Amino acid sequence: MSRSDLRARLPYRANVGAALFDAAGRVLVARRANFPNAEGAAGGWQLPQGGIDADEDPAIAVLRELAEEIGTGRAAIIGEHPDWLTYELPEALLGVALGGRYRGQRQRWFALRFLGCDDDIWLDADPHPEFDAWRWVELAALPGLAVDFKREIYRIVAASFARFAQPAA
Repeated sequence: MSRSDLRARLPYRANVGAALFDAAGRVLVARRANFPNAEGAAGGWQLPQGGIDADEDPAIAVLRELAEEIGTGRAAIIGEHPDWLTYELPEALLGVALGGRYRGQRQRWFALRFLGCDDDIWLDADPHPEFDAWRWVELAALPGLAVDFKREIYRIVAASFARFAQPAA
């Protein structure tokens, strides 16, 4: 089967993404555990995101994903991007990434305010952690940290959530 036939046959995976803002208006990015030594490399750092379970409300899913991926439920939803955003996997990852079952992801993005302190973030809360490091960054830095095929989504998210990138009242 050709790559184009495979792409046409595969669906998008339903997914949520979280832009978690601290009290200073910075956003949390985490380094993928399978991308070691990627301190400044594009693609090594990303926002928390994950799949939506069958019949799960996206707002519930984003809170669940935060708890699973960064070990905290200390967050409140403060905004939502109005549209679903999609990205396509590059040819080299098609049939490999996302269990080989999807052509890319269809994502719903949320802005959340972090209500805890840095000690409330536990990357090893899950027995198979997705991330091995995290930090707070300025929202405008997101597109430069993203892997190429997610960069446009990060540009849209940064523009959509710019109003939250300021100190909390």
